[in-house]
Amino acid sequence: MTIRVVLVDDHAVLRGGLERLLAGEPDIEVVGSAADGDEAVQEVRRTRPDVVLMDLQMPGTDGVTATRRIVAEGGPDVLVLTSFSDAERIVAALDAGAVGYLLKDADPEDVVAGVRAVSRGESPLHPRAARQLLGARQSTQAGQAAPDLTPREREVLGLVRQGLANKQIARRLGISERTVKAHLTSVFARIGVVDRTQAALWAERRGLGDRES
Repeated sequence: MTIRVVLVDDHAVLRGGLERLLAGEPDIEVVGSAADGDEAVQEVRRTRPDVVLMDLQMPGTDGVTATRRIVAEGGPDVLVLTSFSDAERIVAALDAGAVGYLLKDADPEDVVAGVRAVSRGESPLHPRAARQLLGARQSTQAGQAAPDLTPREREVLGLVRQGLANKQIARRLGISERTVKAHLTSVFARIGVVDRTQAALWAERRGLGDRES
């Protein structure tokens, strides 16, 4: 199956380079591009891609806002590709619904692999971004008992602890399965785990998801 991709970046040269890179792959097709967040939302509506490769810092509507709008409309998975590796931006992008975070100094093959990983339902993180998140988590733990999860993230994590699958969680909370996956990507990064089992154990130690009756 061909992976349909929309590229979003305000630098035309970089967009062109990415398009040439991805066009050389037999299983990837670039179906559109945009120079800012507003254009990105319109292009996603027009082309209905599988993956959006999203820059963050752009004039006008930025990548975080565009990601939030795309996810809210039930759009495709968003993979961030940016120059910024500070924890604040990473968390903001994941909170907005991005399912992966790569940096522009990544090797070309890592960008291609990231697009494929997102299409498989995985959540690629650049190693430097992962270290930033881990550092932020350790700093948070030094000052308080647990990371500052949003109420929705706590709900999702509590249901993971109860053994519910993403589809069941989506039905229980009245949100899309893609939104559940985005919340879990953010939660896993914040609490420093890599899978549902570890997340469930983390939630159990802190009493998240205790059944009340």
